Amino acid sequence: MKVLFLGGTGNISTACSRLALAMGWDLTLLNRGRTRSDSLPGARTLVADLGDPAAVAKVLGDQVFDAVVQFIGYSPADVERDIALFSRRCRQYVFISSASVYQKPLAHPVVDESTPLGNPFWDYSRAKIACELRLTEAWRASGFPAVIVRPSLTYDTVIPTAIGGWTDFGIIERMRRGAPVVVHGDGTSLWTITHSDDFAKGLIGLIGHQQAPGHAFHITSDELLTWDQIYQAVAAAAGVEARLVHLSSDAIAAIEPWQRGNLHGDKAHSAIFDNAKIKRFVPGFRATIRFADGIGRTLAWFEADPARRRVDAAGDRLLDRLVAAAQAQRVGAAS
Repeated sequence: MKVLFLGGTGNISTACSRLALAMGWDLTLLNRGRTRSDSLPGARTLVADLGDPAAVAKVLGDQVFDAVVQFIGYSPADVERDIALFSRRCRQYVFISSASVYQKPLAHPVVDESTPLGNPFWDYSRAKIACELRLTEAWRASGFPAVIVRPSLTYDTVIPTAIGGWTDFGIIERMRRGAPVVVHGDGTSLWTITHSDDFAKGLIGLIGHQQAPGHAFHITSDELLTWDQIYQAVAAAAGVEARLVHLSSDAIAAIEPWQRGNLHGDKAHSAIFDNAKIKRFVPGFRATIRFADGIGRTLAWFEADPARRRVDAAGDRLLDRLVAAAQAQRVGAAS
């Protein structure tokens, strides 16, 4: 299998690259060369900026791939460029979208691929929806072999808390010094977090699947956790107990407007993902990494290199402001 990954060294895509190489595939990564790929021995790297289609066409030459996987496409312009670049260069084009494209708020808590698309809260999600619509149009009009894949809060080299975390290690340092952290709502809404190694099993199973073009799939774990349980698992992996403070999503967004997309457009709503479709197309797919185990692996990765333990002082100050708002809210309710 000859495969081209656009990206290939990120939080989700590195695990996919590792698995493709383990399968013995001929893997090429195309990116700007800013992220080290020496941890992926066997992969070839082409260096070009996807924003410069002429440069990309030059480094690709006359190569044809069984599949191209787009990990770093975010706008309809990205998709339009890819259709032009790869229509004659691949037998399958896989676009990594986002499960945040699904209807918000959900009319039904169980999400499958027939759930309507629509997110009035988050520009990121609306752009992904526009990408999906353009690819579906290209599939219908000209047979462009597009497959749409929707991950939901997938982690490996990021800390997947809703407020704080991600590439910032500050929430771990905060927990370890005994400072409170903020959970949106009352902490009881349900969410699904998926390890990148599990996601990779589903994605790699779709690559080259002759029946997949024209279809959309989400790939998630079947493990359901409340947000309180998620933060408690992160704290346990850090070797401490979490001090949780709850604040409504509305109040959080009033203090930090960006959180309106992150919360109202995604994590504030319970979502139970039905993975029947990916299991039907990839019969061997099963997510096996519990969050309590996976987050331990993630923290070990951060702690293996001091440069990864970056603390964002502004993010820490924001958490202080949110904690103060929650405490003021409690005082006001009690008076």
